[in-house]
Amino acid sequence: MTLKSWHVITALVVASAVLVAMELPADTRLGTAALSLSSGVAAFTLMAAASVLGARWSWVESRFGGLDRVYQVHKWMGVWALGLASIHLVFKAGMPGWDTASILALSGGWTRFLRQFSFVGLMFIVVLALNRNIPYGQWRLWHKLSGPLFVVVVLHWLSFKQPLALASPAGAWLLAWSLLGVVAAFYKLLLYPHVASHAEYRVVDQHRNQSGLHLQLEPVGRGLDFTPGQFGFMRMEEEGLREPHPFTIASGGDAGRVDFVIRPLGDFTRKLLAEAKVGMRATVYAPFGRFDRNRTARREVWIGGGVGISPFIAWLQDASANGFDKVTLFYFYTPGREFPDVSVLEAMARERGAELVPVRSGASDPAFVQRFAEICRSGDPAGVDVAFCGPKGLMAQVRARMQDNGVPAANLRYEHFEFR
Repeated sequence: MTLKSWHVITALVVASAVLVAMELPADTRLGTAALSLSSGVAAFTLMAAASVLGARWSWVESRFGGLDRVYQVHKWMGVWALGLASIHLVFKAGMPGWDTASILALSGGWTRFLRQFSFVGLMFIVVLALNRNIPYGQWRLWHKLSGPLFVVVVLHWLSFKQPLALASPAGAWLLAWSLLGVVAAFYKLLLYPHVASHAEYRVVDQHRNQSGLHLQLEPVGRGLDFTPGQFGFMRMEEEGLREPHPFTIASGGDAGRVDFVIRPLGDFTRKLLAEAKVGMRATVYAPFGRFDRNRTARREVWIGGGVGISPFIAWLQDASANGFDKVTLFYFYTPGREFPDVSVLEAMARERGAELVPVRSGASDPAFVQRFAEICRSGDPAGVDVAFCGPKGLMAQVRARMQDNGVPAANLRYEHFEFR
């Protein structure tokens, strides 16, 4: 079972509330003071847990079913942490009759400053993370402050007068999450570039048009081991192109080669499209993702929208795979902006014995609606496995077509198309 956002957030919020209630007098557990204190502890815990998710540890990725899922949970943890911190700020987290003391004694001015700075800093980080209009490079630079901000939040917890003694279960809970959060934050900030799985590559071939760029890279030394369809963070070792960005690996893993199919969707990718040259060096941090092919399915339907075609290119190029005669690949594209070209995909599919269905005008296109219905009618719809990578809007329409044709919703497997 993979963990989902509501599983983790609910568990952490409930655990925080229960541990706080254990330390309070029974007649005060339902008041606004208890609500404020519980909300503060839950917000603190969610911030620490978000820091752990942001470290990109492989064991964490495995529990959530892929780094794309980890990033989604990370985002919602930040949103809920801000909401709970707002409740903590509005109501006073104390009342007469509580036995309170600070763990770390600071002057009153510093205690108040840490409290206010913690909230403002959290609000800034969350709003920044949700703002899609900020260029990725600026977003990434500012988001690095979330680690130092968590240290400020820890100091806020230690310095304000509270009824949660360090030796109590609630105190031990907060201490454990403090250590986890701080270690994760500074691992990501300082150690990750050096100790995470990565390798140096050199660009050996590139093809481009106005719609995209296909980069082929070979390892300078030892390459990375990956499963076709996984993704990596590529950092070009060139001035102005050093921002690491996530791209699906569009190659089958042969001889350590790594291919990326890149669409010019932002400032960085447009610059990369214009300036990429053979001979450039790049560092690739990989592998990430758990978007694997279901080879045991009776019938496989692959659906790629735009640059979401990349994992399916990798699956087609997987030399160790077979069973392509039961595969139908639907390629959704905008005429004039397709990359790679439909003819290239047709040649790949023909070579492996798979069926390619180009779709020019969305999920209502008869090319998709009719062929998908035929596939479902040709056998038990419950045996049709649907693998999807593309925009959210397209995925909603694919779900509707599945429902219309009796394909169980659980048969849809997908990778989140966007991290931000």
